[in-house]
Amino acid sequence: MEARRSIIERIKVLDGRARSAARQNAMARLFMTAPDVGAVIALSVASTYGDASRFRRSSSAGAYLGLTPRRYESGDVSRNGHVSKRGDRLTRTHLYEAANVILTRQVGFSSLKAWGLRIAKGAGFKKAKVALARKLAVILHAMWKTNEPFRYAAPAG
Repeated sequence: MEARRSIIERIKVLDGRARSAARQNAMARLFMTAPDVGAVIALSVASTYGDASRFRRSSSAGAYLGLTPRRYESGDVSRNGHVSKRGDRLTRTHLYEAANVILTRQVGFSSLKAWGLRIAKGAGFKKAKVALARKLAVILHAMWKTNEPFRYAAPAG
């Protein structure tokens, strides 16, 4: 029990340091306006992208992280496979976890959740999480380029 308490205390200290670093970083604060993007994810994305001008289009940011389907083509066969897994694995994992939280735990409405649930209905939750992680990567890069916070859409109806 003492070892468990020690580990939990150490996690609290490290988590506090991450939140403090995120508060001091303007881009991390901007990224944290997006749904379910916390300090760790914001710092991870900011450090992976490096510079907003690195990508000409925001849609390239998702591909850079390996969140695009891998193609298999051979003769008459042409099909999409799993994600390409290129780029920073940790940032890809963080975005996937944020997508999971958006789809499964988020209580309030967001256009991202509605979009992800529509995909999940047709393609399943795993593919919806990957698609939502890619969309989140693209949105975060667009936020960085425009220096504007996330805009929540009003619920339809």
